[in-house]
Amino acid sequence: MDKEPALAVHDLHISYGDRVAVSDVSFEIYPREIFGLLGPNGAGKTSTLSAVEGLLTPQIGSIYIEGINIAEHPLEARANIGVQLQATSFQQDLTVTEVLELYAGLYGIQLDKTQLHKIVDDIHLAADADRRTGQLSGGQQQRVALATATLHNPPLLLLDEPTTGLDPQSRRNLWERIERMRDEGHSILLTTHSMEEAGAVCDRVAIMDHGKIIVVGSPDTLIDKYKDDPAVRAVARRGVITLEDVFIGLTGSEIRD
Repeated sequence: MDKEPALAVHDLHISYGDRVAVSDVSFEIYPREIFGLLGPNGAGKTSTLSAVEGLLTPQIGSIYIEGINIAEHPLEARANIGVQLQATSFQQDLTVTEVLELYAGLYGIQLDKTQLHKIVDDIHLAADADRRTGQLSGGQQQRVALATATLHNPPLLLLDEPTTGLDPQSRRNLWERIERMRDEGHSILLTTHSMEEAGAVCDRVAIMDHGKIIVVGSPDTLIDKYKDDPAVRAVARRGVITLEDVFIGLTGSEIRD
């Protein structure tokens, strides 16, 4: 592609004492792309995501967000990202509207009543705008979290297992919102343990294991590439190779803690 990446990670190396968490990891995410970072527990996903968020400094490597080196210009780089964590904890006594106003203030954004109404309507919570967030369902809280992460219209979104614990309807609704954000111009880095989710919404995925990226490609491309791999065919359960079969075939079937 000839477009400048929304996110470029080069030769990332992260260790904790003698334990290497991430080794020589490189990948790029382009405008209007949903990129899935997949891997079993302990593969290095969280450390990679933390480095992109600017929460930890890698020993080696560089990260560019919208062409800005996060190590050299951390505030400017981080202003271009929005983050939704797996478990977002709001002040339970605040209403949906109050949460949105609070986060808008943190971003230095002033929202009038019309803008607030449009946001809560867009996330299908107009009837619940005055409800306390502690009274919302998990799916409703995740919609609020996604709204707060995008109030400042960041070009890059980091979504850390955003649909964990959601029922099928809430999960599908969130998938549609994520796809709509991509279509509106956002780039998205998504971590998930759900291969169904990765296959449904990601344009490309990277599979990590033991701190390294094993493969990168679209879900369909990876399935086609590895459909005849003996290790993949050995774990296939219904004859038709899926992304989950590729994932387990490449990373192994042992349970990770």
